Amino acid sequence: MAMRIKTKLTLGLVFLFVLILLFGLLSIFYINRLSNDANVILKDNHESLVYCTNMLKAAERFNDHPGAIDDFKQNLDKQENNITEPGEKEATYSVRKVFEQLRVNPGDTSQLATMRLSIYEIQALNQQAIQRKNEIAANTSEDARLWLTLLFSVLVLIVFTFVVNFPSVISKPVRLLSEAIQEISNKNYKKRIYLEQKDEFGALANTFNTMAEKLDDYENSNLAKITFEKKRIETIINQMRDGIIGLDANRNILFLNAIAGKMLGVQESALVGKYVADIAVQNDLMRKLLKEEDGVELKIYAEGRESYFSKDLLDVKSGADIIGQVIVLRNITPFHELNEAKTNFIATVSHELKTPISSIKMSTKLLGDERVGLLSDEQRELIASIEGDANRLLKITTELLNMAQVETGQIQLKLQPAESAEIIAMAIQAVQASAAQKAVSISVSVSESYKILADAEKTTWVLINLLTNAIRFAPEFSRVIVQAKKQGNIVELSVADSGKGIEEKYQLNIFDRYFRVPGEQKSGTGLGLAICKEFIEAQQGTIGVNSKPGEGSEFYIRLPLA
Repeated sequence: MAMRIKTKLTLGLVFLFVLILLFGLLSIFYINRLSNDANVILKDNHESLVYCTNMLKAAERFNDHPGAIDDFKQNLDKQENNITEPGEKEATYSVRKVFEQLRVNPGDTSQLATMRLSIYEIQALNQQAIQRKNEIAANTSEDARLWLTLLFSVLVLIVFTFVVNFPSVISKPVRLLSEAIQEISNKNYKKRIYLEQKDEFGALANTFNTMAEKLDDYENSNLAKITFEKKRIETIINQMRDGIIGLDANRNILFLNAIAGKMLGVQESALVGKYVADIAVQNDLMRKLLKEEDGVELKIYAEGRESYFSKDLLDVKSGADIIGQVIVLRNITPFHELNEAKTNFIATVSHELKTPISSIKMSTKLLGDERVGLLSDEQRELIASIEGDANRLLKITTELLNMAQVETGQIQLKLQPAESAEIIAMAIQAVQASAAQKAVSISVSVSESYKILADAEKTTWVLINLLTNAIRFAPEFSRVIVQAKKQGNIVELSVADSGKGIEEKYQLNIFDRYFRVPGEQKSGTGLGLAICKEFIEAQQGTIGVNSKPGEGSEFYIRLPLA
């Protein structure tokens, strides 16, 4: 039957208590016994010797000192009351008998010798008793020394054994358990505790072993699953055409796929575990990846050719904490190639269309000349319709060609000082006819002309586009206001109309390619404002809009002073 630790402690302490109690009681017993023996010697025998000595002295003075008889009588009375030894009573009686005869016949000294002999006998009896009792006390003392020494030795041995062995009953299991817990914390689930104790520590060791066994089983089962999932994910990641780099919370590289390794020009094994900033010191692409913002298009030489990638930085979170990051380099090379093909196609088609459209315009102009021949009213209407359609086609092809220049990065600028008043005047002249058709007046608010550093032709094209839009959305018989004002080293040219305005949610997208405000007229390509933005930004300028629904819109361009 298993004994509990509490029972062991209780039994051990009770045993020690019994030993200490036994040692104390035995000590008290022998001390009392020795004390009693000493008291008997002092009280009985020693006093009898004193009485006998006093009687002998008094007997010597019977004839010379009258009070000697009284002294003798007093000591004899005390002796008669202190008889303790065998034979002492008879000797004392003999002394009393002779003493009484002497009191009757004081002159009869023949009995004094007999009395002295009796007194000497009493002394001898008490001296013998003292010697005997002294030997008894000595024996008692020796017995006490022997038993107390033996008991003390046994007690010391037991206490020493208890002190040496009993703490290990507590400390050893605690130490083993502490070491085992440390091993478990280090994920060594093979650790076991073996104790032969059948107490609480033994039960705790068995419980610990059961827990470790279950953890080991769980770890092995999960490890197999995790290993399988890791291999599967690695296979998927390595098959992707996108470069992927994983970082931990301290920005050390956890993994990267084959594509990312090829782009960086370094093997995965040489990068894993290293601090990404240290790698960036020696690797230009890594340094660029750390500096560039998300969504920026990167041209990277990989797999023997130039490829295009878009960088995305994804945070890996656990609750509200960021525990890592993943850099994804999305391969947009196919899209870039398609876009380039589209741009080349548009540029080619637009260029090829421009010549026949110009020929159509020239032919309609010749047909309208009376020197060629007279036309009926219906013919003139057809020619006007053909000319209008030709103008629209020419505008569209011009916009497409301009966009092709923008997309291919082949915008050719002639930056030189230009008068703002001249640019405004040329733009107004170009749209004057369309403004007149809609009965829209153009008002110019310019205090003076400013020299701006710009490509006059492209800036005029932008202003014409803004005026055309303003006239299109302005109500009939309204006014479009053109302004030029200086703001420090910047000149702002603006075109304001009193149309229905643009909602705020669309103002951020108004300069995107092919974007048109929902519900508006579907004429045009949606490229005009996008081209305007590219032309102005290419000249280190800015373009923007201020608009409120129901109050009209104001488009502005800002260019630096020459």
